[in-house]
Amino acid sequence: MDGIDVALIETDGEAEVRPFKGRTYAYAPDLRADLLDLIAAPDIAATDSLQALEQRVSEAHAGAVNRYLADIGESAASIDLIGLHGQTVLHRPAQRYTRQLGFADEVARRTGIDVVHRFRHADVAAGGEGAPLAPLYHRARAQGLAQPLMVLNLGGVANVTFIDGDTILAFDCGPASALLDDFVLRRTGQPFDAGGQLAATGTTDGAVLAQLLDNPFFTRPAPKSLDRQDFHARAAAVHALSDADGAATLAAFTVESVALSLAHVPRAPWRWLVTGGGRHNAFFMQRLGARLGVPVEPVESVGWDGDFLEAECFGYLAVRAVKGLPLSLPTTTGVPTPLTGGVFTPSPRP
Repeated sequence: MDGIDVALIETDGEAEVRPFKGRTYAYAPDLRADLLDLIAAPDIAATDSLQALEQRVSEAHAGAVNRYLADIGESAASIDLIGLHGQTVLHRPAQRYTRQLGFADEVARRTGIDVVHRFRHADVAAGGEGAPLAPLYHRARAQGLAQPLMVLNLGGVANVTFIDGDTILAFDCGPASALLDDFVLRRTGQPFDAGGQLAATGTTDGAVLAQLLDNPFFTRPAPKSLDRQDFHARAAAVHALSDADGAATLAAFTVESVALSLAHVPRAPWRWLVTGGGRHNAFFMQRLGARLGVPVEPVESVGWDGDFLEAECFGYLAVRAVKGLPLSLPTTTGVPTPLTGGVFTPSPRP
């Protein structure tokens, strides 16, 4: 919830992918604060009205697209589609419910570009987890790389994509930065532990870590997915620790939960490629390498841009959606059959 990532790709929605440099446009502080307040509400689904907040989120997304096009010297007329993921505020696939804020018609009107949105809804309605949705894009980008390979996304939640020839498996594997970011913000006023410096000065509390890992989610068969807030209630014991020890313990929790993902893939990958903001946390990366015992590298090591891989992904999925191609597979979200999705909203331009 730091901001809106915008990326541009040229693709056929299959094997051909040509990404361009993306940019991030920060949310206005009051909008970010209101979003964080919303996700902390006991029952978002019962909130009386999200209309005004969703309008602000939509205006922010349209503004980010327009600023991006101006920044790179492109016109709206040169763009075929926007893949609008929107801002996730609640994800409850077991109840067949997922909620992302963002009015596609508003974004289409303000940008003059056709929009594909509601990427997760068909999957969830069919009994799938609705996440992760990046695996097919990971596979397209991983052509020619030695396999088996694991792509690890360290966002608010951690998810993995296992790629080995025609085999592709994916699932959320635990917390990534959400718990740690929220802890650091509460304790220090900083939005995250920059570079893992705070965690690096602390000591992991083994008892608290064991308590965090004692969660049926980790033994639940994949595919499986998480909401950003799913581990917060169980992490109360961390608040009794010092700032540094709390950060170290939460970082260790992320590392161990990633390692537990190996129980759900047919064989260990020889290499891990890490995307998402967590790859900038040197403490995460060092500990992951030591724990996994194989190369753990940022995706930039193979020429990908880890800051914008997810944004690129939803441009790719938008093209797949209009072509009627699958966005998810039984082995990535648990849907019964390969399933397309997304809703097309035309722009009012001629």
